[in-house]
Amino acid sequence: MQVGHTYLAGNSWADVEGDPVVLGMWSQWRLADPSRMLILGVPMLVPNEANVPDGEVAKLLAQGARGDFDRHFLRLARRLVALGGTDTVLTPGWEMNGVTYTHRCKPDPTAWKAYWRRIVSVMRSVPGQRFRFDFTPNRGQDAIPWTRCYPGDDVVDIIGMDSYDQPAGATFDDYVREPYGLQDQVEFAAKRGKQVSYPEWGLFRNGDNPEFVQRMVEWIRTHDTSYQTVTDYCPHGFWQCSQNPRSSSRFKQLMAGSKGAPAAAAPAPAPTVAPAPGATPSATASGPASASASASASASTGPSPSAVAAASGAPSASASPSPSPSPSPSNLPARR
Repeated sequence: MQVGHTYLAGNSWADVEGDPVVLGMWSQWRLADPSRMLILGVPMLVPNEANVPDGEVAKLLAQGARGDFDRHFLRLARRLVALGGTDTVLTPGWEMNGVTYTHRCKPDPTAWKAYWRRIVSVMRSVPGQRFRFDFTPNRGQDAIPWTRCYPGDDVVDIIGMDSYDQPAGATFDDYVREPYGLQDQVEFAAKRGKQVSYPEWGLFRNGDNPEFVQRMVEWIRTHDTSYQTVTDYCPHGFWQCSQNPRSSSRFKQLMAGSKGAPAAAAPAPAPTVAPAPGATPSATASGPASASASASASASTGPSPSAVAAASGAPSASASPSPSPSPSPSNLPARR
């Protein structure tokens, strides 16, 4: 596994400051191999999944822009540095162009941008840090064009995008061409000399769809991608999620270094076990160009869905537990 990806919970400011045990485990994992990357999702506001009204969100964003919450991000930065996570990649306010999280941008884009800039300035002020900051909207326009939330080239290092296979009936070419979609993302990043990332991607509205998986992997490999993260809890997943066997077969072939033979081809090599810190070990595909492991060490409360890492000779892939419990088919998140 080349990339470990986890999220801080957003129930209280103590969560945002980081649980030292969780941060310590992930930092130790990172330090064990210089080729590894640690990605940390950081809520910008709390409580972060509580259906807070837009008017209240706007007030909280204004407080953040004034510096009322600086001390919490300063504590997080100091803890990361003290524990060895000096080069952690941070994704503050991920999916800000949507409606799921309190840290959304639409209620006041100007305040949101000012607040992001303040967070970055505070965290970069800590001696010894080498943090990078990943601006990660949902693919497409969603509730607001993500370009209206972009806080500036000087405070963004990577331009990410969370991308799921939806809406129903859409094709990968639709995802490339749609306004604020994959093509707009890579062009926006290239103009700024920045890499792209895909901190969350997976299946959704179109079921077991190996074509989406193959096209997404090909897209990642043919663009200037810093890292990718596979979301693996059902219905999105195709590693441990048994609902999508054709996509799982295709993904394992691609990660093993093949050119994506049909799903009926010979199976991937026999699995081995490689546990991630604080996670329940899961099967991993062995082979000269691939290694995978589950990683579910999350600071969030309650059960966390598992996900897998798949490393290739191209951009890194990672394990990313969701910041919230696995959705059941009858209770799917509206943002996806």
